[in-house]
Amino acid sequence: MKYNMSNMMCLGVYLSDLSEEEYTQVQTKMKPSEAIPMPLLSWDIFSHHFFKIREDLKIENDIKIVKTFAKQNHWKNEIDVIFKNQDFEALIITDSEQNIIWVNDGFSKMTGYSKAFAVNKKPYFLQGNDTSEQTKNRIRKGLTGIKPFKEVLTNYRKDKSPYECEVKIIPLYNEKVTHFLAIEKSIG
Repeated sequence: MKYNMSNMMCLGVYLSDLSEEEYTQVQTKMKPSEAIPMPLLSWDIFSHHFFKIREDLKIENDIKIVKTFAKQNHWKNEIDVIFKNQDFEALIITDSEQNIIWVNDGFSKMTGYSKAFAVNKKPYFLQGNDTSEQTKNRIRKGLTGIKPFKEVLTNYRKDKSPYECEVKIIPLYNEKVTHFLAIEKSIG
């Protein structure tokens, strides 16, 4: 079989869409050729696939950590249901007094603040001049209830730049509400 760039690109696209199990089955049938240089485009496809897998693993790990907190605190919430079809960048867990006890890496990426800086602070340290008082009041009212709620507010990164943030807040409970989970993403 004569190899050319278009054959190699097609192979690269095909391989990037395989599951790990399918790739393992096909891998044994592939034989590298010393005469054919690897086209740069196939590396681009591979790197895109690699970074997608890496992001998916980060999300899975974040959810596992939330499940660990759930087990330790005997929360009755169904964590898998909470995260079903959720798109998020940042996760924050606070205690019932809204003191941050954990944030994921996405929080640091989104805000510029380190995990160590955020822990033991209240999330309102992210708010500033353009954060709506009405929105802050709705959030305070929502925190007194036992139902999940969603708001969009203006927060500020460490560098003082504003960003619009959609936050979904879920009360976490055993016999009573003991913690809150904030699922956040920047919008616009």
